[in-house]
Amino acid sequence: MTGLKAFVLDTSALLAFVQNEAGAERVEQILMSARERECAAYISFVSLAELYYVSWQEAGRSAALELVVHVKALPLSVVESAERLTLLAGSIKANHRLSLADAFIAATASQVGGILVHKDPEIEQVKGSITTEKLPYKTSKH
Repeated sequence: MTGLKAFVLDTSALLAFVQNEAGAERVEQILMSARERECAAYISFVSLAELYYVSWQEAGRSAALELVVHVKALPLSVVESAERLTLLAGSIKANHRLSLADAFIAATASQVGGILVHKDPEIEQVKGSITTEKLPYKTSKH
């Protein structure tokens, strides 16, 4: 969309950043580069919904609203739904076993020609058709 290298941050990448999990430093690097206009950074509208409901469930409505305000202040462009994106997400969903939210996020990466940055094993299914960058997955603490 802009001629710059583009990144799309999956909800899992955003959560890693705000919760300071493994991979947070890479997300911060992307955001700093976007702030300096060295790259373009995007999120899908569906990631805002996911961040909102996950935060609400974990910390309450007020914290969820605060998180959305924080994320919207980051140097990210929110890609809203439109017919082209919806049909692209439907195509991805028809051909891969992933959630509808992940299909929209993958479609966003495809539409902007961006690298999909994630910590979600489900996203690995689309890496043949969409460029992905995997952050360290969470490890269980058993």
